[in-house]
Formats: sequence, C-alpha cells, structure tokens
Amino acid sequence: MINHKLANIHPNAKIGKNVIIEPFATIYEDVVIGDNCWIASNAVVMSGARIGNNCKIFPGAIISAESQDLKYNGEYAITEIGDNTTIREYVTIHKGTLDKKITKVGSNCLLMSYVHVAHDCTIGDNVVIANLVQLAGHVIVGDWVIIEGTAAIQQFVSIGQHSFIAGGSLVRKNVPPYVKAAREPLSYIGVNTIGLRRRGFNDQQIINIEDIYRVIYVQNSNMTTALRVADLEIPVSEEKEVILEFIRNSTKGIMRGLS
Repeated sequence: MINHKLANIHPNAKIGKNVIIEPFATIYEDVVIGDNCWIASNAVVMSGARIGNNCKIFPGAIISAESQDLKYNGEYAITEIGDNTTIREYVTIHKGTLDKKITKVGSNCLLMSYVHVAHDCTIGDNVVIANLVQLAGHVIVGDWVIIEGTAAIQQFVSIGQHSFIAGGSLVRKNVPPYVKAAREPLSYIGVNTIGLRRRGFNDQQIINIEDIYRVIYVQNSNMTTALRVADLEIPVSEEKEVILEFIRNSTKGIMRGLS
C-alpha cells in the first residue's frame, strides 16, 4: 500500500496490495479495498464500502454515503463495487437500506462525472453511465447497458441488458433488453444493433430480436396479445426468453412504442 501521509485512513480499514491513496482522501472504518486500486485526492470512501481490485476512484467521489431515503434509520448496509471499475469526479453512490441492504455496481463499469447512484440500486457488469445521469432508489441496470448524459431514471425502474438510453431521457417505465430508447415520453426507437454487433451477436440473433420487437411494438397494441403471439410465432432462442421474461416480470410497466 502506498498512502500519502496527508491521507486520512481509519486503522481498521482493510486495504489490499499496491493500493495508492493520495493526499486528503478519506477512508472510513468498515471499508474493504482490493488490490491495485487508486484513490484520488479528496475522494471519500465511507463505512460499508466493498471495493474490488483494479478500481480507480477520482477526486471528489463519495462512495457508500448514507441513503437520502427519509425512512432510513441507520440500519447496517453496504455498497459493493466490482473489479476494474472506474468512478469519475464527484460521483455519489449511496449504500443500501432495509429493502436490499446493499447497493451494487458491477465489474468493468465506467461511471462518469457527477453520476448519482441512489440506495439499493443494482448495476450490472460492463455498464457505461455518462456524465450527470441520476439513478433514483431501487433502479436495476442490466449488463452492457449504456446511458448517455443527463438522463434521469425514476425509482424502481429496470433497464434490460444491452440496451441504450439516449442523453437527456426521463425514464419512468422499464426498458426491455437489447433496445434503443429515446424521445419524450421515452419510446422504443429500434434494436441496439450497433452495440450488439460490437459484443459478438450474429446477424441471425439480431434479426430474431428485431422480429420479437416488431410483434411487440409494431403489430400489436395490446401487450398480453403481443407476448402470446411472440411466444407462438418466434423461434426459440436465448434472446427470446430474456425479452419475454423481462416483460412478464415487469411491475413498473414497459416503455411505449414509437408512434
């Protein structure tokens, strides 16, 4: 561990190997930081933080602060960050509450400057969240999601894997997997074909996904009917199961189709 003499590190914090902690950073008690991490000046890592290996935390970031939920009464909760994740300047991540007792950010993620992740959120792996995005409490973000800058995600919303949210969006309803979402109110504008190709999806997989959403968003105005038709007419595939299960389990409602 390489820590500057002006860094404020609680003696009970558990710090891994080859960790650099710069001057004026603050590390609270009940913190675990993995190997090869870099904690910049004026970053604050508060009690309950569990940070993986090879993470970077930039100046002004605050990790594992207490929830702003007015019902929170000091119950024990933690914040977990996976390996190889970068937290840029002035990001705030709040620990969980009695609901889940944990806020989670996965591995290989990038949270850009001024992102806010509220209590009990779950962010998957390989997620990119751009500047000033605000996640309210209990939001779930699937793997490989990209959210462009200044988007606001309402509490309890779920965003399916491999989806893309346009900048400035207000996300009030759940966003299914593999799609692009934009406009106001937030609407389906197509399948995230560019992102899927970059991640190794082949042409047939993408065509199958497009066929499913054509049934759901173009051919049918009733979601119950659309799901039944998709189940009967679309060939079996992993992507089909992911999409239909996501929609069937949605209690928040699904974003609208493009009109």
